[in-house]
Amino acid sequence: MSAADEILDIVDEHDNVVAQSPRGAAYAEGLRHRCVFVQARDAEGRLFVHRRTSTKLVFPSLHDMFVGGVVGAGESYDDAALREAEEELGVSGLPRPEFLFKFLYDDGAGRTWWSAVYEVRCELPVSPQVEEVAWHAFLPEDEVELRLRDWEWVPDGLAAYERLKAYRSMG
Repeated sequence: MSAADEILDIVDEHDNVVAQSPRGAAYAEGLRHRCVFVQARDAEGRLFVHRRTSTKLVFPSLHDMFVGGVVGAGESYDDAALREAEEELGVSGLPRPEFLFKFLYDDGAGRTWWSAVYEVRCELPVSPQVEEVAWHAFLPEDEVELRLRDWEWVPDGLAAYERLKAYRSMG
């Protein structure tokens, strides 16, 4: 099954499931669905940063400071966060990511999804999926901040990153 054929729950503005749809159709029709964003840090506290492959359905070849993806139909946010983190980092036995908060991403141009933000410590050697990740590194957060101006980032990841910084500044 291709990524475009994966079945997603379609949700309303309150994150209640109202329908199901193949991922490709959900993207094409701008149907609201669910996603997870997992900020992965290594033992030294550096952030996992990567550039998406050119074959990704959404935001190909852009940089991201999260691993994650869509939540499958009937799947919980928590289960999707662990699954996506292990898949994208290429590890197994990762600790369960810690849920931080949820927000509704909407770019005003038909891309909208409920976004659950998590964090996880990954002390295992990573081997990211070549189908998903074209380049990766663990970078100190101050370097990520510098790269925000130089690299092209996925807009939803950038929105999640800004919200995460605000969330941490309140804690």
